[in-house]
Amino acid sequence: MSFIPSVIKWINTKRRSQIDLFMKYPAETQQEVLTKLITAGRETTWGKEHGYASVRNHDQFCNNVPIQTYEELIPFVERLRAGEKNLLWPGEVRWFAKSSGTTSTKSKFIPITRESLEETHYRGTKDCLVLYTSLNPATKIFLGKGLTLGGSHQINSFSNNSLYGDLSAILIENAPGYSDLIRTPPARIALIKDFEEKMKMITEKTVDMNITSISGVPSWYLVLIRHILQTTGRENLHEVWPNLEVFFHGGVSFAPYREQYRKILPDPKMNFMETYNASEGFFGIQDDLSDSSMLLMLDYGIYYEFIPADQIDSDNPQTLTIGEVKRGVNYAVIISTDGGLWRYTIGDTVEFTSLFPHKIKITGRTKHFINAFGEELIIDNAEKALEKACVVTGAHISEYTAGPVYMGSESRGSHEWVIEFEREPNDLEHFIEILDTTLKAVNSDYEAKRYKDLTLSRPVIRVVPRGTFYKWFRERDKLGGQNKMPRLSNGREFIESVLKSVSI
Repeated sequence: MSFIPSVIKWINTKRRSQIDLFMKYPAETQQEVLTKLITAGRETTWGKEHGYASVRNHDQFCNNVPIQTYEELIPFVERLRAGEKNLLWPGEVRWFAKSSGTTSTKSKFIPITRESLEETHYRGTKDCLVLYTSLNPATKIFLGKGLTLGGSHQINSFSNNSLYGDLSAILIENAPGYSDLIRTPPARIALIKDFEEKMKMITEKTVDMNITSISGVPSWYLVLIRHILQTTGRENLHEVWPNLEVFFHGGVSFAPYREQYRKILPDPKMNFMETYNASEGFFGIQDDLSDSSMLLMLDYGIYYEFIPADQIDSDNPQTLTIGEVKRGVNYAVIISTDGGLWRYTIGDTVEFTSLFPHKIKITGRTKHFINAFGEELIIDNAEKALEKACVVTGAHISEYTAGPVYMGSESRGSHEWVIEFEREPNDLEHFIEILDTTLKAVNSDYEAKRYKDLTLSRPVIRVVPRGTFYKWFRERDKLGGQNKMPRLSNGREFIESVLKSVSI
């Protein structure tokens, strides 16, 4: 065994014992995180305004600090970008992760501190390897390189010359030099803004390398992989990289892409490992390859609170700690972080599939749903129904978005699904039937509204040509990175804009 794998194995063994400890003592671990965050924030402007000097526990924290949305954070972000120090977190914030988000068409700029880089984002990346190697002691991923598909960055126009870009680009830009020993492509290629040019450069650089792992967003990786296969004339990715053994994926649900990846990565020894990370933090990692749930990482610089999703819009919702949550309940996630986010709602909803250890699955977004008729359709419902319809009809989905068709004076409402298929169903009518039936099975509110077509009619599906969603992203200069198509919307703006891309 070479020197690098030996050192990494030693480091991973030590870290694995720390992970086992927080799995056994989740509440105690989170209390330590809260204490550390409050202590660090006491002398900041925010900490002084919210009485951090007197905060000792969760209840006092909740009494002193209101729940925040990004819209409420904007004035602080503007001050930070103008160079103000010690505002939300000690010191100066130089980096901001730009995200289009999934609840607004406007960009978000999330503060990234040195602590959040080291103690959260980089630790999460390292822990992916720790957990994977603990599951696969004979792994050979460290004998080759990991391919990361990231975004780009640029300098903004604020007076303190602060920088912003996709989170992936920030991580690449700030990564220690030794990371180049195990990662590719080099920063000069990884940070190219033009996604199509970046694909070409990555292909030229990596097709002859020993790539043993890949990591990124499944939807954008499909675009890159197709380009690589077309360029090399190969049938699948193992013919290009025979030692490729794992795909660390996140950002969007893997369910619509699973069958496509099994086709282009057909080796039964190929592994797929889900991660839950965002600009705001690194939250979860799959730690059992037979279970898609993710272990909630409790000893990073993140303190978690949870609100039952049906109470999120109440005036003063009560939050639960990690020691108070239950299995099978849909929760909105509130975080406080070493990036200076305090009781910040990230907009995601999760469900605990296990306690001790605490494992979660992402169920959707607090503002990403269809509820135009009281049906309360969430992403988890949609993903299950689409996956079942694909299995039954042999279809593969590349991208989709859905929203309501509003009631007319003489017409009922319905849901309209705009879908781009990698492989179309053998019977579209049967696909719609399975989709509808499965939605009824997993969502009682949807089933009630569909009863005898009294409120909701059968779903409508618009099949768009391959490349439509890619064109939609390109028209908005949102190719690559962490840009995601909103899956469900309570309005028609996304559906209409995608359909317009077809007609242009």
